[in-house]
Order: sequence, then structure tokens, then C-alpha cells
Amino acid sequence: MKNPLINQKFAGLALAAVAGSVLFAGCGSDSDRSAAQMTSYESKQPAADTANLFTVPQDQMAHIQVVPVQKQSIERELRLTGTVTYNAFKTTPVFSPIGGPVAEILVAPGEHVSQGQTLLKVNSPDYALLRASYAKARDAYELADKSFKRSQDLYQHHAIAEADLQAAESVRTQAQADMQSSEDALRALGVKDPDALLKGPPSAQIPVIAPVGGEITDRLVGPGQLLQAATTQCFTISDLSTVWVLVNVYQNDLAAVRSGDSVEITTDAYPDKFHGRISYIAATVDPNTRTLQARIVTENPGEKLKNNMYVTATVKAGAVKNALIVPDSAVLRDTENMPFVYVQAGSNQFARRLVQIGESEGGKTRITDGLKEGERVVGDGSLFLQFRNSLQH
Repeated sequence: MKNPLINQKFAGLALAAVAGSVLFAGCGSDSDRSAAQMTSYESKQPAADTANLFTVPQDQMAHIQVVPVQKQSIERELRLTGTVTYNAFKTTPVFSPIGGPVAEILVAPGEHVSQGQTLLKVNSPDYALLRASYAKARDAYELADKSFKRSQDLYQHHAIAEADLQAAESVRTQAQADMQSSEDALRALGVKDPDALLKGPPSAQIPVIAPVGGEITDRLVGPGQLLQAATTQCFTISDLSTVWVLVNVYQNDLAAVRSGDSVEITTDAYPDKFHGRISYIAATVDPNTRTLQARIVTENPGEKLKNNMYVTATVKAGAVKNALIVPDSAVLRDTENMPFVYVQAGSNQFARRLVQIGESEGGKTRITDGLKEGERVVGDGSLFLQFRNSLQH
């Protein structure tokens, strides 16, 4: 007669083992294997199953589900960790086109600006000189133009010689060239209407305007800071409607990843799923990690994905034909986090065998090494078997 206290203790221990099954099952979807794991696998693989055989009493076999290892096609997914960064094709550094101290800063990081909006103002003696030069050049042109028109009238009435008319025309042409040169210098500084400068009071302040629209992601100058023309970067503006996600692809998965593949992006920060496509795969393998960097252009609705945020990228990498499949519940982990299964060696005899696993999909885990088609493994009840095995040792 069986002792009910022993059976009750046995059931309690089995229940505790079941409570930890989530951790073991969750680890079965990782398809990447480091060199250290490979070495550990080879060194721990038993030479024969019989070395670890143990027997389960026949009356307890009802707790165990034995299933055959089968071949079938399975959708392959690569889950890659990645980091969000700005889309460099939509990120623009803003430089001051002219030198001088910063007079006023009008925007701050996090603000959205439109193209042509004033970001800051600079007190610039060089700008004041260009403004004065344009005013003088325009005045000289207007005077030369009036003189030329008067000379035309006089020439038509035979009051002056043709040479005098040509001289007046030459003076007007030179004055016009000087005015256009001064105007172009002002336009290069972002002044859209140089004539409007002449209508207001003289000022040495010039605005630094936004070349594109987007969000101010960095401010790199402070009030009073002396700027050098075309050298000092003032701001960084980025259009955050799309961002880049940079991921590392192991070289053994490279054949399954192609430019243009669709990618699903998830992060612990939001329940949302973001969507993007692989736009670039690096041409060089990192000699330390044996990975290649891939760039994913990702839609960013609501600008929720932030720079340097960690994300998970899931790549649909086609289907694996004739893959060896076992139930997720068949795969357990040992104390060193190595995956293993229980293989049936007799009617009620079993052996623990280390395996290598691939992706998991729809409750099925792919076995890449360690099992053959037709072998029978324990599915549901593998935790019960693990407990029985620990009691016998």
C-alpha cells in the first residue's frame, strides 16, 4: 500500500517543477548559437543513450505523452535585437552661415520647426557690412540706370555722341553687377528679400533659419557663444516620421535575410507593433561577434520610437522544408541552460539527450541536431519525467 504522505509530497514537488516550465519553454525560440555553446554541446553530448537510461513504473506511464519526431515545413522567423537611431537621410545639421556671438536662441530640443523658421539670431559685423554694401550697390545702380535712360533720350535728340551713350550704359552694367553680387551674398546667408532689409532700421542681427522641417534633436550652442561661419554646428533637425533600427545578423542566418524583407518591430515600452523593411546589409563581418549589421527603415507613427531605444526585430525568413519538429513542451533546459529532450529507449525506459534547437512556431520547436526522424520523445509530461529522473539520482 502506498503512503499517502509520500504521494502528497511527490505531487507538491511535481507542481513546483511545472511552475518553472514557462522559463524553459520561452528559451526554445532562439536560433542563434555562440561558439561557446557549440563547444559545450559537443563536450556534454553522451556517447550512448543507454548511459543515462532510467525506468518509469508502468502505472505512472499515463502521466507521459510520447510523440514521434516528425518532418514538416515550418515558417522561419529570426528574432534580432536592435537599437533605434535617427534616419540619417532625414537628419540635417544646422550651421551658422556667418560668424559672430549668439544674440538670442528661439527654439529648444524637442520642438518641431518648419522650413524657413528662425532658430537663433547672431550679432554679426560681417552681416552689417554686407547689408551696407548692398544698400550702396543698389543706390549706385539706380543712379546709373537713371543716367543711362537720360543719355538715351539725349542721344535720340542728337544732343550727345554715341560714345557718351555707350559710356553711360557701361556704368549702368557695372553697377548692376555690383548690386547682384551683394544681393547674392545676402541670399547665401538665408535672406530671402534683400530689398526688405533697406526698409527697416539698420541692424547687425541676422537670423539662422531651419533648412528643413522636423524636430530639434540637439542644441549645440549657448547664448553669447562665438560662432564661426560655416563651421559651428548650432542644431540637429530630424524628421522622426521614420527611424532606423540597426540589428546584427549572425553569418549562419545571412542567407535567410535579404534587402527589402519586411520586419516587425516590438519594444517593451509599448504594446504597439511597428513595421519596416531591411534597406541595407553591411558588406563586412565583425571579426569579434561574427555578425553583419543590417539597417531597417521603420515607420514611426506618433514618434514613439526614440533614439537609442532597444527593440526586437522579427524577420520573416521564409520556410524551412523537412525540418525535424517536436512539441515545445518536449524541450527542457539543464542547469547550464542547455536544451535537452527525453528519448524513449524502451516501453517504459527513457534517456536524456542534449539537442540543438532552432525557431519555435505554433507550439512546435525545430531540432537542428541531436534527433532523427521517427525517434520518440516525451512531449507533455517531460517535467514529470525530469522529476522522476532526479529522484532516481
